[in-house]
Amino acid sequence: MSDYFADRVALVTGAAMGMGFATARAFAQEGARVVLSDIDRDELEKSVQRLRDEGFEVTGIGCDVTREEQVASLVAQTVATYGRLDAAFNNAGVQSDAAETADATSEEFHRVNAINLFGVWCCMKYELAQMREQGSGAIVNCSSLGGLVGLPGRSIYHGTKHGVVGMTKSTALEYASRGIRVNAVCPGTIDTPMVSRMVESGDLPLDEILKEQPIGRLGRPEEIASAVVWLCGPGSTFVIGHSLPVDGGFTAH
Repeated sequence: MSDYFADRVALVTGAAMGMGFATARAFAQEGARVVLSDIDRDELEKSVQRLRDEGFEVTGIGCDVTREEQVASLVAQTVATYGRLDAAFNNAGVQSDAAETADATSEEFHRVNAINLFGVWCCMKYELAQMREQGSGAIVNCSSLGGLVGLPGRSIYHGTKHGVVGMTKSTALEYASRGIRVNAVCPGTIDTPMVSRMVESGDLPLDEILKEQPIGRLGRPEEIASAVVWLCGPGSTFVIGHSLPVDGGFTAH
């Protein structure tokens, strides 16, 4: 562990479990003070306590990323608590049930877009305002392999994740000359509670997924966390506007 993140502050949304929790822990292990945020306040409290029990300095703040006033408050509380914001992983997101586009509902379209696309944009808006004032910072947005390819039945979800890639590129160009780096991570199918629920419901055929991932297994949340911490750290200071696949080879086809 280097001392790069010592005294730096990291914010992670969707941090109660899965990739978000693993990333919050990874930042903490690197010495950062970490704010975990999630809409599920009960699970968030449990996750914050787990990290405190491990000896890390962390804070939990509940937030619905579809509510702009809550996002503004999240960033304001982060800065009020720790004085600054150096790194952010905008991870909060949801999957959409597989459906042909002609059969999908407008309600589902708006629900998924509100979380996956507006939520990321809204988080960036307030994170960037703070980082612009500091003159430094790094943001990683959570896209997906679904932000790089198309799959039948997933037009809503993949549309939002392609949108995250586009926002990441444009925002990165706006702030690169001002000491702020913006990138995205594009996870493949990762062994998280959300994926487990999809497999159990039959919405995600595990055998087919494993055939498509050349590595032959699901990814681990810690593997995404490592990529995010790298994108926020000293080893990636010339990486701007990139969408990094961490997918076991899926998008190399």
